[in-house]
Amino acid sequence: MARILCAWSPNWAIANWRRRNASQAETLFGGDPRPFALIETVKGARRLAAVDKAGRTLGLFAGQKATDAMALVPNLVTAESEPEADAAALVALADWSVRFSHAVAEDPPDGLFLDISGVAHLWGGEAELMADYRARLAANGVFVRCAIADTPGAAWALAHHGKGAEIIAPPNGQADMLAYLPPAALRLEPTAAGQMERLGLRLLFQILGLPRAPLARRFGQQTLVRIDQAMGRAEEALTYRRPPHPWFARLAFFEPISALEDLQRVAFDVAAKLCERLEREGQGARRFRIAFHRVDGRALPLEVGLALAARDPARIARLFAPKLEAIDPGFGIDVVTLEAEAVEPVSGRQIRLDARAEPAREDGLVPLVDRLTNRLGETRIWKSTPVATHVPELSARPGAPLGSTGQGWNPEAPRPLRLFRQPEPLDLVMALTPDDPPRQFQWRKRLHRVARAEGPERIGEEWWRGDIDAVSVGHLRDYYRVEDQDGVRFWVYREGLYEDGVPARWWLHGVFG
Repeated sequence: MARILCAWSPNWAIANWRRRNASQAETLFGGDPRPFALIETVKGARRLAAVDKAGRTLGLFAGQKATDAMALVPNLVTAESEPEADAAALVALADWSVRFSHAVAEDPPDGLFLDISGVAHLWGGEAELMADYRARLAANGVFVRCAIADTPGAAWALAHHGKGAEIIAPPNGQADMLAYLPPAALRLEPTAAGQMERLGLRLLFQILGLPRAPLARRFGQQTLVRIDQAMGRAEEALTYRRPPHPWFARLAFFEPISALEDLQRVAFDVAAKLCERLEREGQGARRFRIAFHRVDGRALPLEVGLALAARDPARIARLFAPKLEAIDPGFGIDVVTLEAEAVEPVSGRQIRLDARAEPAREDGLVPLVDRLTNRLGETRIWKSTPVATHVPELSARPGAPLGSTGQGWNPEAPRPLRLFRQPEPLDLVMALTPDDPPRQFQWRKRLHRVARAEGPERIGEEWWRGDIDAVSVGHLRDYYRVEDQDGVRFWVYREGLYEDGVPARWWLHGVFG
């Protein structure tokens, strides 16, 4: 069952303006706690975009004309609204919140959704997670109301209209907690919510008991959709900055750490925690992403890849070790998270029968490939894999260094070990007849006399593929495998069909030895 945390900051725009303009705020207020509001221009009229708590207490509200507000509260302090900066701050808050959940979705203009399914136990429970989240934000001057429920709609309703700043609806128990909230808690259109209240439908239990068909005719089909989403009868799609991730581990520290030795140790500790889960499920992963979360809110990610899926924490920590030197801990790191991607089943390998048997470790080529890949880059370590084509230039492509090559190349038509990127021209070629292999040729200013030859193998353009954007033969080629007097084997071809009076053109395309 999904568990969603909704975080809402009633004073988001005001709090962000104060943080962005600390010196200006000091000048405006001068220690006097006067009411404050942000102003925006809407259709040529100046209106209040956001009002602080003191202003709301005096009867001011968002959307009110600025002239009316100034008449009502003469000592009102105002500043220009900055919606773009508020949106950027919300994105930054979403990125910061990944220390609590891998799946974070923005709820513009002043809220977030966090999918905390399966991660609350890392804090000791949902209440502890919520309290830690609010405390960290409060320490940075951001006050939020939070609610946890089975659905985003229910969590939003409780966070915006529930009683209290920390509300938890028990699993399958949000219906009773929503019953005494106003219709606006369903995120209805303002006209529909206002019409309901004018008709005396001021609480949700009055609406939920009405027949669905008349309710849809009177207030719109969207009303039924919102009711079903809140109650869990219909899915609601959230746009996460990163999709929900089941393979996730987290470590938090009482005191921030910064020493390289500490980073290496916690990299192993968090890997051991995640690999323990992978082993229980018989799974392994090909990619691991670790993130070091600094006390200032910035996350420093690192990523390593494995040639074969594995779950050995010591091996994973060794791959991270060379990259940890680039981490700038700042004033310290208080949280580290690790995610596993490309997870797939991995069968165990028993190497001893006695009780002292140790967990099997990949040996030989695999650790070497992993080290080279993570130091040099994934595109630099690869193995040729066959492609179903007759064109030599297209018959291979880079593949996984330790992956299966599939069916393989046709043994009846062997290809040279070294295939040139571009065929090289041959000079002084002598052949007895046009269809015979060459008896001699000159390549790179050296004359080679052919002792043995095999062929021809005729290769033409793959007309059935239609337009070919990559390399294309464009004409016929007759290939021969030849061996010179020194035992060196070459792959040569004659270009095109024989034409009387036109000298044949010969090319060297590869070397077998």
